[in-house]
Amino acid sequence: MTRIYWAHSPNAKHIDWVLASIKAHQEMWIASSRAPARSAAFDAVRANHDWCTAWESARWVVWQAVGRSMRDEVWEAVWGAVGDAILALIAYDDCAYMIESEVDEIKILAKLGDQKAILLLPACIVFNEIRQRIR
Repeated sequence: MTRIYWAHSPNAKHIDWVLASIKAHQEMWIASSRAPARSAAFDAVRANHDWCTAWESARWVVWQAVGRSMRDEVWEAVWGAVGDAILALIAYDDCAYMIESEVDEIKILAKLGDQKAILLLPACIVFNEIRQRIR
């Protein structure tokens, strides 16, 4: 599933997981999108990384793969959380482990202002909920 836009990324596997999980677990992404506000972290990453073209392309690919099948209000509800996860995974090579971490650990890092944690908290929540369902 890896798209050309992030095929070179060390986080390609996790980006693909985000895309697959939104198709299978829309309701979890909607619920996770209510995580703490992330606009400051989003703006800081956007200002400090040369990823804009890749991210805009990724947004289009996500829309083509997932968004078209969603009602507009569902797309709007999940894009923030999904976009944040993809943004972090494109901008930071060393952050994928956060998705698989314990939610409380990532919440602490987010409260301390860690940009990666703020952006990946919704994905971490979804990952852990899926893991709980499997058990």
